[in-house]
Amino acid sequence: MGMENAVAELGVLIYPGAQMAAVHGLTDLFEVANRIAAEQRSTQLPLLRISHWQAQADQAPVRVYDSHPGADGPLLAVLIPPSVAGFSQAQVPQALIQWLRQQHANGATLGGVCVGSILLAESGLLDGRSATTHWTSAKRFAERYPNIRLNADKPIVDDGDLITTAGLMAWSELGLRLVDRLLGPSIASGTARFLVIEHSDSASQCGSNFAPILGHGDAAILKVQHWLQANGAVDVSLAVMAQQAGLEERTFLRRFRAATGLKPTEYCQHLRVGKAREMLEFTNGTIDHIAWTVGYQDPGAFRATFKKITGLAPSEYRARFGVTPPAPLARAGQG
Repeated sequence: MGMENAVAELGVLIYPGAQMAAVHGLTDLFEVANRIAAEQRSTQLPLLRISHWQAQADQAPVRVYDSHPGADGPLLAVLIPPSVAGFSQAQVPQALIQWLRQQHANGATLGGVCVGSILLAESGLLDGRSATTHWTSAKRFAERYPNIRLNADKPIVDDGDLITTAGLMAWSELGLRLVDRLLGPSIASGTARFLVIEHSDSASQCGSNFAPILGHGDAAILKVQHWLQANGAVDVSLAVMAQQAGLEERTFLRRFRAATGLKPTEYCQHLRVGKAREMLEFTNGTIDHIAWTVGYQDPGAFRATFKKITGLAPSEYRARFGVTPPAPLARAGQG
């Protein structure tokens, strides 16, 4: 790859009891994606740089491996692998929690696999947000973290800047989500094909799931993005967003577009449609109910926006990509 390709660094966390198969598997997956991307000979695609970060007892994690040594830049994502043994919350060092919070504040997307979502829960970043975790820890998780909306029946909850997955082997889907975001759906599909692993067709056929740009370095705009993710961009206005940023409206509009590439209204539409796609894939709620849940009072406006962004009507999308069977007739009217 030429020097002109940007570098996107993805950090994989190693903590006591971490499943090393997932650490090495993610590393291999990203390297396969790099190889497939290199065949495109595109200078637009970034090179994925994979680093491993070893958690310390009482200090921040340190870099112990780098796939492409170079100048240290900000991490675009931090991936927390599962633990085969499981671990108690008492074992989580405060320095690690602080490090995760700092990476998130710097614009990194955080992804937790299975028990890894407990580390995200301990950080407090998931409070008020949706998440999933392994079925064996769902009951304890719900009791310990009452402020998190637990969807233990969903295999993956992609909440933009925070992604949680439920299965021990779900590190592959988490890795593919990031390949999809950074290199595009066709390279994600090619990586899945090469490794012979499952990958949802929805991204390659309807465009990637919404992946907000977070590593732009504008702290005021990042604060608003985190706030929008937390409240699902429901009931928001330009005035309220500008107030959250602590900026005058015209300044906010200019800086928001410069940082994210979208107008605030477009950004909110993409964010809501992303949440709706997930609900259509993994739940049986009626389309009107989903429209209302993601913040549309008018189901017609929701259907039009959804089709504009994905190319499919919500009902077509569910028929093609939904993984749950239709609700029994007796209950079909509910939802």
